[in-house]
Amino acid sequence: MGRHHVNLHLISDATGETLIAASRAVAAQYHGVCAIEHVYPMVRSHAELEKAIVEIEAEPGIVLFTLVEQDLARRLMEACAAIGAPSLSILAPIMSLFESYIGTAVTPRPGAQHSLNADYFRRMDALNYTLTHDDGLQSDSYEAADVVLMGVSRTSKTPTSIYLANRGVKTANLPFVPDLPLPKSVENLRNPLIVGLLASPERIVQIRANRLLTMNADPESPYVDRRLVAEEVAQSKKLFDARGWPTIDVTRRSIEETAAAIISLHKLHKMKFISAA
Repeated sequence: MGRHHVNLHLISDATGETLIAASRAVAAQYHGVCAIEHVYPMVRSHAELEKAIVEIEAEPGIVLFTLVEQDLARRLMEACAAIGAPSLSILAPIMSLFESYIGTAVTPRPGAQHSLNADYFRRMDALNYTLTHDDGLQSDSYEAADVVLMGVSRTSKTPTSIYLANRGVKTANLPFVPDLPLPKSVENLRNPLIVGLLASPERIVQIRANRLLTMNADPESPYVDRRLVAEEVAQSKKLFDARGWPTIDVTRRSIEETAAAIISLHKLHKMKFISAA
């Protein structure tokens, strides 16, 4: 069965991240469908909207939008109806639900979720911390972290750390190296949640082999020896179990799924930490 291509026009008065995430989540449910994304961010005037409408006319498809200005939303829906392109406001049903429950009409504020508020600066602070505490750097200041990730090489520590930072979670990560003792600064950490990341030896070997290939390195390196990798993983798990640190097997998990599990663990960790204080 061949892939069916669908034009997907995503029109936003902000960055378009909400639309992209929502549309990809839905498109992933349709096997054999390839969505060709046309993204139009920061559409806040009629002139900008008309440019998008011209492109929709040229390549008709599904139109999803997050336009809180009613005049713009109305014009887009009318244009889509004339073109024959189905359109949907992603925020409208949610805003309607909020309004019916709260009993207050919405106050349109394009891009409000990206305002420079305390949450924004918290995320930027977390990202700065995470970037400066990657791969074992500055381990003497891990006490300021919310989460410390540990695992053998190629268990997605860095990308998971960055994803968590974008959610406002200060994250440091530390590689597990067989027979190498933990830094003394890590021995008695109290504030951060320490999570061990695990993966099957086969998966780690596959990722490491691809990395060696991109580096034009020796493909017969011990770095990709299946027996040695299995021993690395076993030693890391033994350490995590001995310390009572929670573990997550990332073999078949996406970065987003791993991060979601860590955030849930961190919430429980904070509750225990507060109750023990």
